[in-house]
Formats: sequence, C-alpha cells, structure tokens
Amino acid sequence: MARFVISTHGRLQDWIADEKGYFADEGLDYELDVRVLENAEQSIEAPGRSEIRIGAYELYRSGGGGKKDMSCACHWAVNQAAADAAGKMWGGAYAVLPSGIYVQADSEIRHPSDLAGVEIAVGYHSGSHFSTIQALEPFLAPDDIRLRFGGMPYDRVDALLDGSVAAAAIWSAPTYLVEQLGCRKVLDTTFMAGFMFGPSIDAVDVRGYFRALRRAQAELDLEPEAYKHYYRAEIPDRYRERVDVRCFGTGERIVFLPYTADAYERSQRWMRERGLFETASDLPEYASVVET
Repeated sequence: MARFVISTHGRLQDWIADEKGYFADEGLDYELDVRVLENAEQSIEAPGRSEIRIGAYELYRSGGGGKKDMSCACHWAVNQAAADAAGKMWGGAYAVLPSGIYVQADSEIRHPSDLAGVEIAVGYHSGSHFSTIQALEPFLAPDDIRLRFGGMPYDRVDALLDGSVAAAAIWSAPTYLVEQLGCRKVLDTTFMAGFMFGPSIDAVDVRGYFRALRRAQAELDLEPEAYKHYYRAEIPDRYRERVDVRCFGTGERIVFLPYTADAYERSQRWMRERGLFETASDLPEYASVVET
C-alpha cells in the first residue's frame, strides 16, 4: 500500500493525531507534508502589473503545488475541482475556517461599506476569493467589490503589514497573527472547507484518517493549550519570533457531518451565477464526484 501523504492546512488536528498515535492506530503509513507554498516570501505585484492568478483550484488541476493525497481547501475550489475530475471530494466531513477582511489599525476603513471601490487582496480561486465576495454582497453592489489576486496566504499578510494593500482577506492561524500585530477585522468571512483525496488513494485509508481526526478534534477541544505550539511549524521564519502562538485561538474546526448533495448543488449554482469558473452547461452529478 502506498504511503499516505497528508497536506497540512495550518490546522492543529493533524499534528495532534500524529503526536497521540491516532494515525498509527488506524494503520496508516503516512507523512505530514507542510504546505511550503503558503509560506513563500514573495511580494504582491504592484498596481498596474500582472496579478497572481494561481490558487487552490489551479493547484488541484495541476496535480501538484502542495496538494497531496489528502488535502483541504475552501469547499468552492474543492467542489469545482472534483466536478472537473481532479480528485475525489470526501462527502463525510467538512471544516470551518476562521476568516476575515483585515486592515491596519489606523485605517479609515471602519465598516464593510467603506470597502466600496477599495482593492482587497485575496487568493485567486481560493477561500479568501469566494468568501470575500459572499460576505460583502449584503453590503456592496457587485461593481463596488474590488479584488486583487495577491498570491498565497502569507503573501497577503506581508502586504497588509507593510502597507502595500489597504485591506486583505486572511484566514485561519494568520488571522491571529495579524491581530496580534495590531490589525483590525472589518468583516468576518468565516467559511467552509472541503477535503479532497487523489484518485489512487484507497477509501479505507481515508476513513481511517477521519476516524483519527475525530479523536484529535476531541483532544483539541479538551486541552487546546497543549497543542498550540504546533502553529510554529507552519508559520514562516520571519514571523515566528514576532508573535506568541500561546495567545492564538484553536483555528480550523473539523465538522463530522456530510457535505451534502444540496450543499454541492447550491455552491455550483452560486459560482455559476457569478461566472467564477468556465464551466460546462450541465451541472455534474453529485454522486459522480463525492465518496462517503
């Protein structure tokens, strides 16, 4: 049986399952693969230059870039990638990621309505992209929502902190980081993430993986302070000594409920209504892209 490679997602549960032996208990021959692409130090392009139009969806379609045997991304990207047969979306669980649109402390932006016409740094075809649109729609007309596709999560952290952008969409552990460094959240954009596994991966291993994660989630709920040090494993070197991870929250939460056919179809319609992907006219069948 091939080794089961787990793409970490900045969450604590995988690290807990590794430490406590939950993966081993399930008989998994596994390794944790830290998503180094999210930690790359690269500047967001200056206004007038090309944007970075590579995100979670493109990484799934390319078959690489940190997306391994078992991975996680916003449910919109995973939903669409599964519909395009880039992998199998696991229908037995999903995750919820803390997320928000942040500005610097002295920014004049105080309310979501103040973001009209303001460029917000997001990741292309990723959770920050879709969740920003969804969260801003109650406040702004579509033409007033301005997005700037600014690379990976810590690229946006860099740009927000150095003033290269007026606002940025930040999710999971980096939200605690920017708050600790003085930034303000203007709008909560917490969103759902989905799980994807490669077409060659045995569903037996995937079921074992989620049984281990269920135990890890309970352990995190019981004693989060014992495991927050693992955040340091996925924070870029340039920030490790600037923040105290003991002050962070618990981050991504895994929900052991189905990602249903209704959720799949509603998300597909939402993306199609906004023209977020080039898609076929027919909606792919839920059963053809989801394993439970």
